[in-house]
Amino acid sequence: MINIGCHLSVSSGYLAMGKTMEDLGGDTFAFFTRNPRGGSAKAVDVEDMEGLMEFLGENSFGRLVAHAPYTMNLCSDKDRTREFAEECFRDDLAKMELLPGNYFNFHPGNFLKQDKDECIARIAEVLNRYMRPDQKTVVLLETMAGKGTEIGRNFQDLEQIIEAVEPDLRDRLGICLDTCHIWDGGYDIIGDLDGVLRELDDVIGLEKVKAVHLNDSLNGLGARKDRHARLGEGEIGAEALKAVATHPMLQGRPFILETPNDMDGYRREIAMVKSWMVQ
Repeated sequence: MINIGCHLSVSSGYLAMGKTMEDLGGDTFAFFTRNPRGGSAKAVDVEDMEGLMEFLGENSFGRLVAHAPYTMNLCSDKDRTREFAEECFRDDLAKMELLPGNYFNFHPGNFLKQDKDECIARIAEVLNRYMRPDQKTVVLLETMAGKGTEIGRNFQDLEQIIEAVEPDLRDRLGICLDTCHIWDGGYDIIGDLDGVLRELDDVIGLEKVKAVHLNDSLNGLGARKDRHARLGEGEIGAEALKAVATHPMLQGRPFILETPNDMDGYRREIAMVKSWMVQ
């Protein structure tokens, strides 16, 4: 079995997110650690975060998948942008330690007009600087669609980052597999899902896949555009996404919906995915 949920807003607090997801019928969720397209962060409320952790335990929730802001580019060619990205990573990773045992996911970055390999090394340098072997949070590198100069379009990019991280930190580092992104990046999860997962296992190791973003795509295979669609309303389709959610090699993980929906839409999609698991 998998855990299923969607992105929620932290604006009403941490415990409120848990109660909202329970109402929606899910048992995991994602949230942004700060404004996704800016830099402001909600003040830390330790009591509220402790309340959420107690709620999660009482209601058999799976691990949560927190998400760094989209603007966090650890390999930016602009000094201040890169410095701010490091501050975000450092502070948000520390904040996640107040929600121990969960995931902190981020987009690896854009190399822009720089050397890609040097940028990958720079990302790893930041991970080596701020991660700790005894941290309770697992940091996730997200698979990307390859729009522009995104790092992470192929599995080799992510493996290159992992290999550049200190060995004693690697068990605190994993992958978030995004179905829209890998489809847009050129991985045929309709025609050859088993082959895609075998390649992922060969390059990175399936044990490194800690979470899945379950999304349809408005684009064709290999479009490298990253435009999400509701489940069954895009080019991937419900049957292929069902095959992902029910695949034996992907069980036991949190699946997060990032589809363009309101709360009623997420309620329907959560129920849809749950129905797949009992067929």
